[in-house]
Amino acid sequence: MQSDPPARYLQPTPESGRAFVLRRIAGEVIMLNLLRFRDVADYSANPELAPREPISGAEAYQLYIAHTLPHLRRTGGDLIFFGRGGQFLIGPPDERWDAAMLVRQSSVETFMAFASDAAYLEGMGHRVAALEDSRLLPLVDREKDVDQRPPSREGT
Repeated sequence: MQSDPPARYLQPTPESGRAFVLRRIAGEVIMLNLLRFRDVADYSANPELAPREPISGAEAYQLYIAHTLPHLRRTGGDLIFFGRGGQFLIGPPDERWDAAMLVRQSSVETFMAFASDAAYLEGMGHRVAALEDSRLLPLVDREKDVDQRPPSREGT
């Protein structure tokens, strides 16, 4: 019996987007990104963005960052950390994340404006080509969080 391939997470779902907005985050939000790169970037979904020669997923992600930063900063955000990952100190030994990134946005509203900006979206194909898998976790300063309750877990 063949097992299903592992789930990949590259885009928010309508449900996760709705839950993010319904958190009613007041003020700044920090986005924790965990990134797993493809060995070779896959530009099949966006061939118009493909470099002449094959590049790694990590290199494609650098193209995405270079494209994204002006749009991010124009909407009140900034890249505050980008670092190489490695083996977990606490966590599954077979799970790897090649890089972690922290992005600050001044509010949910400015994040949503950034994420839906047509000029920003033109370079999204570099991200798609680069990533094998990802996670995006919105973080809120506990002192500024409107809702102080612990996050709910469906079904518990």
